Amino acid sequence: MSKMDKKGAGSWMLEDSPATHAVKNCHPNLKMFLAALSYAYFAKALSGSYMKSTITQLERRFDIPSYLIGVIDGSFEMGNLLVIAFVSYFGAKLHRPKIIAIGCTLMSLGTFLIAMPHFIIGRYKIETTIRASENSTSQFSPCPVSSLDSSRVGDRPSPLLSKGCEKESSISMWMYVLLGNVLRGIGETPVQPLGISYLDDYAQSENAALYIGCVQTISIIGPIFGFLLGSLCAKIYVDVGYIDMEAVTITPEDARWVGAWWLGYLIAGIVTLLSAVPFWFLPKSLPMPVDKHDSSCTPEQTRFIKDADSPTLDHKIRPEEPASLHVMANEFVPTLKTLLGNHVYILYLGVTIIQFNSLIGMVTYKPKYIEQHYGQSASKANFLMGMINIPAVALGMFSGGVVMKKYKLGVMGAAKFAYGTSLLGFFLSFLFLAMGCENSKVAGITVSYTGGEDLSYQEQSLFSDCNSGCLCSTKEWDPVCGENGITYVSPCLAGCTSSTGSGRNMVFDHCRCVAVQPGNLTARLGQCLPRHSCDRVFPYFLALSVITSFIISLGGTPGFMLLVRCIKPELKSLALGIHTLATRTLAGIPAPIYFGAIIDTTCLKWAYSTCGGRGACRIYNTSSYRIVYLGLTLGLRAVSFLLCIWGFALLRRHLKREEKEALGDENSELESLRKDENSFVPREPFVLSLDCNPERETRL
Repeated sequence: MSKMDKKGAGSWMLEDSPATHAVKNCHPNLKMFLAALSYAYFAKALSGSYMKSTITQLERRFDIPSYLIGVIDGSFEMGNLLVIAFVSYFGAKLHRPKIIAIGCTLMSLGTFLIAMPHFIIGRYKIETTIRASENSTSQFSPCPVSSLDSSRVGDRPSPLLSKGCEKESSISMWMYVLLGNVLRGIGETPVQPLGISYLDDYAQSENAALYIGCVQTISIIGPIFGFLLGSLCAKIYVDVGYIDMEAVTITPEDARWVGAWWLGYLIAGIVTLLSAVPFWFLPKSLPMPVDKHDSSCTPEQTRFIKDADSPTLDHKIRPEEPASLHVMANEFVPTLKTLLGNHVYILYLGVTIIQFNSLIGMVTYKPKYIEQHYGQSASKANFLMGMINIPAVALGMFSGGVVMKKYKLGVMGAAKFAYGTSLLGFFLSFLFLAMGCENSKVAGITVSYTGGEDLSYQEQSLFSDCNSGCLCSTKEWDPVCGENGITYVSPCLAGCTSSTGSGRNMVFDHCRCVAVQPGNLTARLGQCLPRHSCDRVFPYFLALSVITSFIISLGGTPGFMLLVRCIKPELKSLALGIHTLATRTLAGIPAPIYFGAIIDTTCLKWAYSTCGGRGACRIYNTSSYRIVYLGLTLGLRAVSFLLCIWGFALLRRHLKREEKEALGDENSELESLRKDENSFVPREPFVLSLDCNPERETRL
């Protein structure tokens, strides 16, 4: 009994039980689960960020506009939403590690499905008017002589094109990418809710937050590797290993270049498939930690309470679990009404939905913006995103949490900090509008053939007196750079009559449109290099991008804690679930679509697919692109800030009401204590008399 006196009833049995030594420390299976879940988070973040890095590659490979790429990108959220409710509810009652393993397997299958079109669509045909030369001395005329009776190539149907059209019309290959991304979304669903809940259930209370923090930290590393993988694959030509690279006449900076996008998906698929392996061997449940045992129960009682089939302790389980689906439904509706009646929560939801629209749209098309606006290759744009922007965001989120902990910010303090950092980043972002580049000089599109600026592009403006004797097509994009620094849509439209060399070294001679003075002026393959003014501005753009990403991310952690703290404890799970559902439905799906559609309006020259329909964009109006992309991003954030002002008033009122309720509860408790003290004194003799009267005691 001495041991029991020292430890308290029931606890001495826990100390002597050998099973509890494994419970007190971190269970080996829990360590394995933590490592497996961290790797699964890394794998899903890797494949998700790699999808963002391949946007321009997919556009060019499948000849589709930006808004369709937005549909493909948003299809991940669609797949996620299809099953999230079923997985979150039913998955928690089943074998959670195996459900996660199934999800990881589905993610990998979806990633492989995205890469599949490469192996069935055939080789990538570069849009060009140039015939392959057998040797460097052979010549051909890029300017076929036209006659008065002949019509232009671009206006005449070709039997070869119509045959290719019949072959491709059976199915659009980009649908496989869409379906693969939907499958990825379905597979990703159980990883977060079931993984985090499993950790929280079987980890000691003081360690649970640390474990979840480790998982989230590892997930931040995923996008870095995803964009770096995108950078590596974008450098490699799409059909590498199948064709002679010497015959490829374009470079990674060309608008027609398509990298080995499929290779990254195969790598990401293998990485994701490996993440499923450990979960197959993990148990359904682990021993409960000591600090999560009921202190009033013996170990035997605790063990029996966990057994749902025990009839003797059925009364201890019933209060914790809903009796039936009908009872759950009856409880759900009033709970939902209570949550939606919280005006602070509703306004917070509106603000985050608008800000997520701005964030998702901006991040999705930022690599493309760097490519089109500053003339960088897709490889370099992805490298910069992975090595500069993502680490700045991660550092900002971590620093925000440190600031919140160090200064012990309350609800209002967290709200002010999040609002202040976001507002500062918003004002700094206006500087991006000043870091613009002028449009590339493309004859007949942005400048006239005489070099005049501000040309209103029409198809007929591609023709001039200098190329009127050539039978040129207006539908093709095969740019050449003249010695005068102006890009021409094709050698034919540049008025070139001969060529020398082969492959990327081909040079065009006697280009009549290039000739600004008498002489034999030439043109080389590819667009003219980026403008010198852009080269000077680009480093400042990168520096400002890092600064704004860091500052805006500082408010991420306090902003999330604001959501958690302004909701009653019993409503937190439902509030977080609705928040996730709303942001994915109203931001994750639509934002890439309408951002892409608005960006499409700034296109100056479209490619044409085999069937003659509009394909991917070859060149954008740089100024218009900058205005609509940055304007839409900043405009959405401006609307959210206006709602925040209203939100501060509601939050202040909400906190004052809570303070009054707390003071009222304290006063009522004090009054009840005083009454108990007053009523306790006269009753004491009566209690003593009860204790001293054996007859009364027996009767009781």
